[in-house]
Amino acid sequence: MEEERDLSAEARLKKIAEKLKELRKDKGYKSAEIFAYDNNLSRVSYWRIENGFNITMKTLIKLLDIHRISLSEFFSDIE
Repeated sequence: MEEERDLSAEARLKKIAEKLKELRKDKGYKSAEIFAYDNNLSRVSYWRIENGFNITMKTLIKLLDIHRISLSEFFSDIE
């Protein structure tokens, strides 16, 4: 049961990562590196976020502020 929960968490992290990548591309950024640079983010950290690594709530809120989207809007289609 514990393993199933971990897989579910991993799947949800992937969905968050994919959505952040989509938002970046919607802003016209083909490159995650340039997006990170233009928004004063660590390029390595941002790459890790878009690749499904763990993200803090503080970082997520910062990214959502950059995209001008609320938490409820962001999570509206993520289970």
